[in-house]
Amino acid sequence: MPPVKRKPRTYDPALVRAGLIGQVEAVRNAVHGLTPDQLARPSGLPGWDVRHLVVHIAGQIEAVPRLLAEPPPRATAPETDLNTWAVSVAGAAHELDEATRRHARAYDSAARAVDDAVEELEPVLEQAVRADVLLPHSFGAMRALDFTVTRLLELVVHSDDLTRATGVRVPLVRHALATTVRLLADALAAKAPGASVEVRIPPFAVVQCVAGPRHTRGTPPNVVETDPLTWIRLATGRTDWLKELDAAHLTASGERADLRDHLPVLE
Repeated sequence: MPPVKRKPRTYDPALVRAGLIGQVEAVRNAVHGLTPDQLARPSGLPGWDVRHLVVHIAGQIEAVPRLLAEPPPRATAPETDLNTWAVSVAGAAHELDEATRRHARAYDSAARAVDDAVEELEPVLEQAVRADVLLPHSFGAMRALDFTVTRLLELVVHSDDLTRATGVRVPLVRHALATTVRLLADALAAKAPGASVEVRIPPFAVVQCVAGPRHTRGTPPNVVETDPLTWIRLATGRTDWLKELDAAHLTASGERADLRDHLPVLE
């Protein structure tokens, strides 16, 4: 039986906007409290110290007003959806690294880079969550709302990176966290289509994935369950499946419930 085609998830523009504002503010507050010693620490990302990480975060914020300011794409309909973005973004890693290093050389203060990005973002917040505005993304025309959803993911993932690298807690805003969990869960379902495994990330998402016999009633025979933060770290390659299984941050039951071949989602 072929897998059932899932209807694309929709995101409420008001909640996306609220999540963006809240997570940007959480990052900004944390960054302004970092010491020179903390900024010089390894970020946990290859080749970057914390200062590079902060400048990269600023670039993710600034990307929204930058794309909105560019000429609209020639396309009249979206060419890139959220799942396509999620499975394609790893291909842009080299360009992102180079852009971050250029950005870091341009600023003597990482906090100032964030401040400047926030100043550019504030006037375009309403436009940033419009579903009828297309942006000229390098992967193909993308709805402004969808692109802003990807910025929530970037902010949440890198807020966690910042917390782990510095010991300074960067709160994860509920709307931003929920959006990130759902985007990554949907991307897994797109990357490993099927319905033989049910992945549960309470309280935000449940998806079915992996080819095989489809379950129709009762308790599914193959179930994976974890918490939102562990899921985000697994899906973005920040942690290891067996490590989280051993730490009881993850449960996996059933012969098909080993997702190691499908992780990370963002490679």
